[in-house]
Amino acid sequence: MRTHRTPEGIEYEVSSGNVFADLELPNPEELMAKALLSISIERVMGEKELSSAAAAELMQCTESDLSRVIRGDLSEFSMEQLFRFLNALGMDVHIAVTPKPVEQREARVLVTAA
Repeated sequence: MRTHRTPEGIEYEVSSGNVFADLELPNPEELMAKALLSISIERVMGEKELSSAAAAELMQCTESDLSRVIRGDLSEFSMEQLFRFLNALGMDVHIAVTPKPVEQREARVLVTAA
């Protein structure tokens, strides 16, 4: 991140767009992808007006597990498990493998939600 100053002299840093990378956590791309998948699960539940109990039944998990997913406590959940949860809620998950742009230093994992 780069440090900037406001006209008033207040110093601030511009985010990279990935809070996990900004916090210098290990595997920030995976952490961000999981967080976005979790947000998608919660969004779909809201759109379908599913209670926690109904969603957990569809996803074949406990309400406690679902609560952890919604709260972002994702350390015990794999990406594949989150994909399966979304599938159980009637959502397709598309995975695309593409070359990274030449100007981009490292390859990354991106999640986009429609």
